[in-house]
Amino acid sequence: MAVTDQAIDRIKAMIVAGALAPGQRLPREEELAEDLGLSRNSLREAVRALTAMRILVVRQGDGTYVSSLEPGLLLESLSFASDVSTGERALQLLQVRRLLEPQATALAAGRVTDQDLARLSGLLRRCNEARDVEEFVACDMDFHGAIADLAGNPVLSALLRIVSSRTQRVRVLRAAGGDAVLAGAQREHAAIVEALAARDAKLAEAGAAVHIAGVERWLRAATAAGREPGPPQAPATP
Repeated sequence: MAVTDQAIDRIKAMIVAGALAPGQRLPREEELAEDLGLSRNSLREAVRALTAMRILVVRQGDGTYVSSLEPGLLLESLSFASDVSTGERALQLLQVRRLLEPQATALAAGRVTDQDLARLSGLLRRCNEARDVEEFVACDMDFHGAIADLAGNPVLSALLRIVSSRTQRVRVLRAAGGDAVLAGAQREHAAIVEALAARDAKLAEAGAAVHIAGVERWLRAATAAGREPGPPQAPATP
């Protein structure tokens, strides 16, 4: 195992053991390096890696702290996998979404309020008025995110945002093409809201399952036809 990996594992072990708590400041660099039996360079590399993982937070002029360690924060670093996944890998992520989102929607049916329904209805109107794919997807993310949040489980909400990122949704809809696809998605959104308004968990679950299965079907057909665009290209260097 590389020295940097050992340093990462040792700091993680301190957090797991409770020697470093969420929000706690790490000891001074020289002190921590000595305690862990590491060089200061190895420790710095480990801190950089753990910061990228959202496990540590560097505050300029103040020091390095353990983050809040909230699951949603730690899972954010995985969203890149959704952004760059294409073909079979993108389908696998959609399959995970198909397993999770109907259950989240069923949970939402038992918790939704009239105020929540008013917000979802407003999001439906925004989606219907979207002028292009990007605008529709921005609204679509808000719509599905709001329903996932109603399930009352932040970890579930974070996972659902990861397995279907904004970048992935834009690619899928562009590959599917056509106003008919957007119109179909809007009808399915409306059916989900109607089920939530009826507080019918089974119907809400079924509506979400049908909607996501449709997205999966579009992506599978586009992949088979070679129409699914790859990951977004990096902007040209001026």
